[in-house]
Amino acid sequence: MIDEQQEKRVLQWGGLAGMLGSIIFIIVFVIVGVFVGSDPVELAGWVERFPDIRAARTAENSLYLLVLIVWVPHFLALYIALRKTSLAPALFGTVLSILGLVVLAAGALPHAATVPLADLYHAPGATAADQAALTLMWQATWGIFDALLIVGLVFVPIGLTLLGVAMLESPAFGRGFGWMTVIIGVFGIAAAVVLLIVIDSPIAAISVFGLIIFHLVVGRKVYTLSHTSEERTSDYAFSR
Repeated sequence: MIDEQQEKRVLQWGGLAGMLGSIIFIIVFVIVGVFVGSDPVELAGWVERFPDIRAARTAENSLYLLVLIVWVPHFLALYIALRKTSLAPALFGTVLSILGLVVLAAGALPHAATVPLADLYHAPGATAADQAALTLMWQATWGIFDALLIVGLVFVPIGLTLLGVAMLESPAFGRGFGWMTVIIGVFGIAAAVVLLIVIDSPIAAISVFGLIIFHLVVGRKVYTLSHTSEERTSDYAFSR
């Protein structure tokens, strides 16, 4: 009985975490659209306009890190829900997904590295040569964070695909949730392959939006499973 109650809490918290992360991610996109705007065409434009959007970038990156953190409990809750019927794909899918989130989290705060560069760029004594060098350093720094993003977007879709396979074998989720997750994972893998070839491709948005949909829809399902588990536990206790 205690174990079932603990499992119920894991499913509740994990489901809520999945939905909360997706909602926060949508807020991140709103912040970017309203306060950051489109990316500059020229490389120097990134550094030149940074002081005007510094607060928005800080809020964007901090909320993005929060999203990645709260998505971890959702993957753990999925493992709890799927382990009894599909241990292997549930375990490997959860590990790969969380590993991907860890890599994404490592690159979630680029402003921590770019703020000092921007301060030097806009310092009163900075020469044109200094600013040109700092612009190249800015580009190199962003390259590191882009690499972390790509690696994370390689691991997570593979994990999602395995979790989708586990859902196909689970009566609690059924083929609808299973195939949806597999499709999101496969599209994410295809987008990751493109990113490995064309680094600056905007196709990364496919994986990002797929993750938002997955955690929102499946998070709600995981949360409802906690109530189903509770009803079964109550029925069992009453029959006793």
